[in-house]
Amino acid sequence: MNFSSFAEFVAMGTHGVYVWAAYGVSLAVLALNVILPLLARRRYLRDEARRLRREEMK
Repeated sequence: MNFSSFAEFVAMGTHGVYVWAAYGVSLAVLALNVILPLLARRRYLRDEARRLRREEMK
């Protein structure tokens, strides 16, 4: 498709809202697939370190 201006490209005819929303949702899902496991790993390592310190004190 050829667009005569950037505004026309963003509008994508009458489908711009759907297209850009789909891109946004896809990007959000991909970001969550990266961020959530990293946060879970950090939480797990912190909990294990805390557990090991408690066991050493016994």
